[in-house]
Amino acid sequence: MIPAAVRDRIAALAEDGEAALPAYLYDLTGLEAHTAAVRRALPPQVELLYAVKANPDPEILAVLDEHVDGFEVASGGELTHLRATLPESRLAFGGPGKTARDLHLALTEGVHRVHVESVQELRLLAATAQRLGAHVDVLLRVNLPLHLCQVALTMGGRPSPFGIDPDALDGCLRVLAATTRLRLRGIHTHLASGLDAPAQLALAQQVLAWAAAWADHAGVRLEEVNLGGGMAVDYAAPAARYDWAALGDGLGRLAAAHPGTVLKVEPGRALTAYAGWYAARVLDVKTSHGRAFAVLHGGTHHLRTPAAKGHDQPFTVIGVRRWPHPWPRPEVRNQPVTVTGQLCTPKDVLASDIPLPALRVGDVVAFAMAGAYAWNISHHDFLLQPPPAFHHLHPLDAVQR
Repeated sequence: MIPAAVRDRIAALAEDGEAALPAYLYDLTGLEAHTAAVRRALPPQVELLYAVKANPDPEILAVLDEHVDGFEVASGGELTHLRATLPESRLAFGGPGKTARDLHLALTEGVHRVHVESVQELRLLAATAQRLGAHVDVLLRVNLPLHLCQVALTMGGRPSPFGIDPDALDGCLRVLAATTRLRLRGIHTHLASGLDAPAQLALAQQVLAWAAAWADHAGVRLEEVNLGGGMAVDYAAPAARYDWAALGDGLGRLAAAHPGTVLKVEPGRALTAYAGWYAARVLDVKTSHGRAFAVLHGGTHHLRTPAAKGHDQPFTVIGVRRWPHPWPRPEVRNQPVTVTGQLCTPKDVLASDIPLPALRVGDVVAFAMAGAYAWNISHHDFLLQPPPAFHHLHPLDAVQR
């Protein structure tokens, strides 16, 4: 269901002329309410981080900053962006392939945690810390050989560039023992994305059992376990929501079973996906070999999510009455429509064979769930099409509507 304030703003943009669309619209009121509800659902002993890779928009980050315990960045660029946007924020630096420059930046910019991905990376971090005379806390990201149910995306539990195999952890402990510059805080695991709350809790239970046994065997103190993100977002059911209350209850029980260990989660998509909308005008409607197509002023170079994940992006059609031309207005009625963009590739498809009562040239298609892994992962420079506009809807916008 599209919020009234978002619908009204899109309708107004549709009347502003060709340059007003395509556009992204971020519902900051809805984002604030959703993130606050997530924070309330989690017990105090569970820290909530936001994975910046999902959407680094500065105004979105400012809203999240009121409710999260920190941010997870995965590149030197994201780190620099966060320090410029929210200079006092607590940052954890994760992701594979950190360069010497990245680690230098992390230490000079006061990153609170580094999630280490390999023995090589740990050695590089130790050498950088020694050279700078700096200290930093680390979590070792472990690729545990745990059984995973069928999920949307798998990062661990199998051969992967992510994390450290358990049999390589002794090498990490030797590096840590040889320096006073790095302090081991605990373990990081992010094994999969697309998990519902019961599956996530079952996985968390396995992770914590393994981590506690490993720490006891290795003689180290397990102060923290970061369970990663991966909370399911169902693009086929835009009204559905992840069961944060169930996750909070379950994590509370797990935290009680592991006193002295702080649990952390770091969702991205599940926090911001629902706050974003992408609106584009219909340029053409036509039938090809019996199938109806709508060509938008826009496409996957702005919203790559459906092409990347292989799904239909949910949308709402906003009808526009104005038709400035003397010829008949092209339209389709009561038939499935495939919605495409302007790119010279058959992969520029946002939704396939969606039954619609009516769609006309000049109408606007508003795609929901465009607040995460959308504009920021899109191939902006293909065909050198212009970028979309960006609009942020604040609480005052809804009051004035």
